[in-house]
Amino acid sequence: MYTEKVMDHFQHPRNVGEIENPSGMGTVGNAKCGDIMRIYLDIDDDQIIRDVKFKTFGCGAAVATSSMATELVKGKTVQEAMEVTNKAVCEALDGLPPVKVHCSLLAEEAIHAALWDYCQKSGAVINGLKKPKNDISEEEIEEEY
Repeated sequence: MYTEKVMDHFQHPRNVGEIENPSGMGTVGNAKCGDIMRIYLDIDDDQIIRDVKFKTFGCGAAVATSSMATELVKGKTVQEAMEVTNKAVCEALDGLPPVKVHCSLLAEEAIHAALWDYCQKSGAVINGLKKPKNDISEEEIEEEY
C-alpha cells in the first residue's frame, strides 16, 4: 500500500508545470509501463536551482516521485542535485511498493537528464554526471535499488 507521503504528493503535487526557456530540461520514460517524466530546471549563475517544475504522464507513484524529486533539488546546487538518488526519493516518501520503485529511478534519471541538458547549453561541468538514458528498463531497476 502507499504511504501517507506518497498519497499527499500524488493528490497535492508540488512544482507541476513548465518553465519557459529552462536552463535544463530532461525527459525519461519507461517503455514497459508507459510512464514519462519531464523535469525543467531554472539554474542561476551560481549553479543554484532557483526553480524546478515537472510534467509526468503516469501512475500515482510516478506523480508522487516527480513531486518529491523537485522538492529535493529546489534551492540546491547542481552538484547537490546530482546526489539525489532513487533511494533518496523513496526514503523521502517513506517507501514505495516494490513494483513502483521504477518510478523513483525515473525521477533520478529525469533530474540527471535535465542537468545534462543544462551542461550542454551552458558548458558547465558537474562531477559524476553521465549521459542519461531515455528509457529505463525493469532490469536496471533491480540493479540500482
